[in-house]
Amino acid sequence: MSITGAAKLAGVVGWPVAHSRSPALHGYWLNEYKIDGAYVPVPIRPENLRRAIQAMPLLGFAGCNVTVPFKEDALRAVDDYEPISKRIGSINTIVLRPNGRLFGFSTDGYGFLTNLRSSLVGFNAAAGPAVVLGAGGAARAVVTALLDDGATEVRLVNRTPERATKLAKELGGPVRGIAWESRAEALSGAMLLVNATSLGMEGQPALELPLDNLPHEAVVNDIVYVPLETPLLAAARSRGNRVVDGLGMLLYQAQPGFEAWFGVKPEVTQGLRDAVLATLKRS
Repeated sequence: MSITGAAKLAGVVGWPVAHSRSPALHGYWLNEYKIDGAYVPVPIRPENLRRAIQAMPLLGFAGCNVTVPFKEDALRAVDDYEPISKRIGSINTIVLRPNGRLFGFSTDGYGFLTNLRSSLVGFNAAAGPAVVLGAGGAARAVVTALLDDGATEVRLVNRTPERATKLAKELGGPVRGIAWESRAEALSGAMLLVNATSLGMEGQPALELPLDNLPHEAVVNDIVYVPLETPLLAAARSRGNRVVDGLGMLLYQAQPGFEAWFGVKPEVTQGLRDAVLATLKRS
């Protein structure tokens, strides 16, 4: 659909940003809902981040997404933010409010949980222990979402055990850090396993994790989506576990921002998945 001089504008800020699938994702929705708008990549050098974000209202932007490496710094560049963003320590979405103030929030937790619920009818975070691999920004969002959804035990496993212990202490509640060497044992009795690291991603080292101790009733989710079926998901599927790929998290986390900028709550459909997957195959 062609745009006019009255088009609503949004985009994704990062450095670099050419790899982002967000323009294809939001572009699909803009075309699907015949919205007079545009969503563009905005490469910003790190030293210019704050000024660039503060200037967006002057350029007519309704807001933007924020990708690596700016999610943490962006939290300090907005006027206001959702309280949960402080717990997560980052934001990925910024909206210009009617009063002219920039409001930031994180949709990663929403995307994570909505992906699980849309793939698994009746998913309940309180069903049993969850094992989360990683202690970075993604893991922080995942664990926060699980806690807020009623998880009674979260085992946080990281290659640097000090980081896992530190994050567990910061998040509080039923979260405990576990050394990487004990990752296989940590699976005992778990009902959910989430890989929130880059291990297993195309071009990254493999995730070495024997699943012998993981109950067959457990759900396995990998937030990696390149490849769509990671070795972890393939191994889990072969032994009978239910699996959820990471593409859905990417798609669902985009919903709240799109609705705030363009006034329509978009649907995550097979057509959208196919369109984004096509961009992955071309890269």
